[in-house]
Amino acid sequence: MDPEVKKYFVKILNSFGMGLMWMFFIVTAGFYFKLALFGKSFQWYNGVFYVLALLTFALLIRYYVRLWSKDFFAVES
Repeated sequence: MDPEVKKYFVKILNSFGMGLMWMFFIVTAGFYFKLALFGKSFQWYNGVFYVLALLTFALLIRYYVRLWSKDFFAVES
């Protein structure tokens, strides 16, 4: 396999895998543990959940930018 094709294929798989893992953790924490759902009113743990979800989403976007920038993830052949 051409090293350039392999490099981009690994980047695509890493991007997909990290995004899927982030979504899995957010959905699990939000709906299984009922942190994203409001009961009768907005609770402090709802705010903490949404702040952490936004913070981790920003970190995920930062990871994507660094991953797709030049020579961040070089594959040696």
